[in-house]
Amino acid sequence: MVDITFRPGMLRAFVILLLVFVAGKVFSQNKDLESEKSIYQNFKTELTWKAKVKVGTMLVVGESKRGIRRVVPVTGGTFSGPKIKGEVLPGGDDWQLVRPDGDTELDARYLLKTDDGFVIQIRNQALMHTLVSEEGGLVYVKSVVDVEAPAGSPYDYLNHSIFLGTLEIPVLEASEDPYVIIGVYRVL
Repeated sequence: MVDITFRPGMLRAFVILLLVFVAGKVFSQNKDLESEKSIYQNFKTELTWKAKVKVGTMLVVGESKRGIRRVVPVTGGTFSGPKIKGEVLPGGDDWQLVRPDGDTELDARYLLKTDDGFVIQIRNQALMHTLVSEEGGLVYVKSVVDVEAPAGSPYDYLNHSIFLGTLEIPVLEASEDPYVIIGVYRVL
């Protein structure tokens, strides 16, 4: 065991040095945070595509330990953007969780097929929150979209970016099948 004995004044000097060191680290971190803050203050995005995703009848799984579980089948649709277009393939699902606080988490997995035959996997994780105000309820819906395109394909560039998404739930005409509009934006 090592015995450390402080002479009078050494402990005080040690504590002062320690405080100076810690304060320097805190100020340095704050300076780093300030420079990082400016980087992330104004995200810029560009539209990658908008998809009209047809959906089927919701299956309510029921109450779980985390909230109410629901599943909405993806039955097809179309998508198009400046560099890409094609169809939404049937067979995907949107697994939803209505949390006890009223927010809904969406976890959708589905496939896109481009006009030139490439299949792209999509995982879209969203949060839906209703903001209650005097003017009525406004819905906040934003998502993170994971895109997995075939390596070496003309769409390989999609594998190297982060994507954010929006969700619009349109008012349907009597003759329309249910659908949603998903906007996908690449973070620049």
